[in-house]
Amino acid sequence: MKRFLKIGGLFLLFQIIYIPILCIGLVFYGPFTNVRDMIVTTAMTTMTHQYFATWFLSDEQIDSILKANRPEENIESQDISDITINENSESDKNGIEVVDVSSSTFKGYLMIVNDPSRVKLASAPKLGKVGATTSQIVEENNAIAGINAGGFQDDALGTGGKPDGLVIENGELISGNSYTSYGIVGLDASNRLVVSNAMTYNKAKALGLKSAVAFGPVIIINGQPTIRSGNGGWGIQPRTAIGQTKDGKILMLVIDGRQTSSLGATLKNVQDILLQYGAYNAFNLDGGASSTMVYDGKVVNSPSDIMGERYVPNAFIVTKPVKK
Repeated sequence: MKRFLKIGGLFLLFQIIYIPILCIGLVFYGPFTNVRDMIVTTAMTTMTHQYFATWFLSDEQIDSILKANRPEENIESQDISDITINENSESDKNGIEVVDVSSSTFKGYLMIVNDPSRVKLASAPKLGKVGATTSQIVEENNAIAGINAGGFQDDALGTGGKPDGLVIENGELISGNSYTSYGIVGLDASNRLVVSNAMTYNKAKALGLKSAVAFGPVIIINGQPTIRSGNGGWGIQPRTAIGQTKDGKILMLVIDGRQTSSLGATLKNVQDILLQYGAYNAFNLDGGASSTMVYDGKVVNSPSDIMGERYVPNAFIVTKPVKK
């Protein structure tokens, strides 16, 4: 009996110590490179859980994995002349559709806005001091819908009051400076979506951008995806993105994450969904706990922050249709 107890104890010890070590070895050093890359890219896009990667891999190995999965940075110049907006369609002036784009691993929602002139960037009322929820920004502007937009310089309280990078609203520079290059997305005077991984305010002004916000990266340009291999380099997280079809429709995408019912999505997932719905240009916005979609007075998705909607500096909103 003692012999069997000893054998049982050794087997239990093997399960407790050696099996986890074996699993770690297989994940990080074995043939399962897709699993390894997903763990590394997800961990390295968080502020508090990068040790999941740094404990087991060198900086050089991590950098190599991130580089292999990231979108192309040196992308071709955007040709917005290919965007043709139908200005005369009365039916398009009132159309907003929210489509469920969920998969087996995440819940997601795509808002299709037929009239791009109804989309604009709006900042929190007390920007510089404190942000506001996406719902509050939508309500403050008497809009019908919106998604969170740019990132912010977070502090211990996470107030979302200080935008990170360039912000242009109504053609005016709200944040950032004139000469630094930022990854930006914005709308020009003709309501065409402009995307870039490196643009200054002076260039944005020359292009006639009436609104713009910094984040990134560009994930579709001139109808071509920028993620040609890998998962996009940012792992699985809640996501927000914006795009435009060749006929001018604005696509607003939000995907839930960090929840048992919705783990999150990769940038590649985001890119694939937007391509499926005809995106000709598209850009990744601030995700994580900020990811929020509001429509008709309600939060459509389930933000991952335990407090509910997070305070953010700005949002892309959809104004109510103009009655004729």
